[in-house]
Amino acid sequence: MPQTPAADKPRVLLSHEMLMPLQPLLESAYEVHRLWDYPDPMTFLEGPGRRVRAIVHAGEMTLSRDMLSEMPQLGLIACVSVGYDGVDVPWCKAHGIAVTHSTGLNASDVADHAVGLVLSAWRGIVEGDHRLRSGHWTHAERMAPRHGLRGRKAGIVGLGYIGEAVATRLQAFEMKVAWWGPRPKESDYPRADSLMALARDSDVLVVCARPDAANRRMIDKAVIEAVGPQGLIVNVARGSLIDEDALIEALKAGTLGMAALDVYEHEPTSPARWVGVPHTVLTPHTAGATLDSIPAMVSLTLENLRRYFHGEPLASPVAA
Repeated sequence: MPQTPAADKPRVLLSHEMLMPLQPLLESAYEVHRLWDYPDPMTFLEGPGRRVRAIVHAGEMTLSRDMLSEMPQLGLIACVSVGYDGVDVPWCKAHGIAVTHSTGLNASDVADHAVGLVLSAWRGIVEGDHRLRSGHWTHAERMAPRHGLRGRKAGIVGLGYIGEAVATRLQAFEMKVAWWGPRPKESDYPRADSLMALARDSDVLVVCARPDAANRRMIDKAVIEAVGPQGLIVNVARGSLIDEDALIEALKAGTLGMAALDVYEHEPTSPARWVGVPHTVLTPHTAGATLDSIPAMVSLTLENLRRYFHGEPLASPVAA
């Protein structure tokens, strides 16, 4: 692809260091700026920020309205991620800024990871590995077996692309699947009357909902305790959906049996926060990051940029 002269290249901003691998893919067509190169945001906003026309963004990271309002040429925020909870979409729409995301592209991978977390926690796979490696394998272990998954009840919070994929996989383990979300939809699975009803009736509660301002900490102390001392909560959505302090307190008190998390209230989460918290399986927000999904998400982001700068309809706009 021929290089565009630098003076003619549209200016694009990479919003977070994790997006650095995209820079070489962008530089043939765009003049790329990196937000982390400007410790003082005002330096950026008073300089190249006023001429940036698109932001390539990791959707879970917050983009402040104060910053966006100082970027007069900005017309697109292209989220490489599926999620876009760090972007105020209604505000952007009101100010003529389009938002795109990688809708549904990593649902299968996230669902695979969710099932891995279910198995690891429910069957004590990670705990067993630790006991064996630390020399604590005794014959008594086999005299304290755990329940299998067949016939157990799985509750899915949020039946979107990921929730559907998780439900399909858990059915293969002969689990009884139900779900809850704030809006009814056609489904092969029964919808619970409320989140609390789903929690009370679930052995395993898998959180797959899209986060927004209305559902912050929806998995609160009452919901956590409704899952109960034999139950498991899995979160592959966003850390903001769970009251993490209440979750940790319940695990330590034994009012919740197990938790398996890929996302946290603050990321990276502090290792010290989880010291002494029993019956947990923790992974570092990697559920959707595979060698299969990431190239597809990057490709869609590049296509949204191309369409925007050519005045064509966007491939995957967020509906405000």
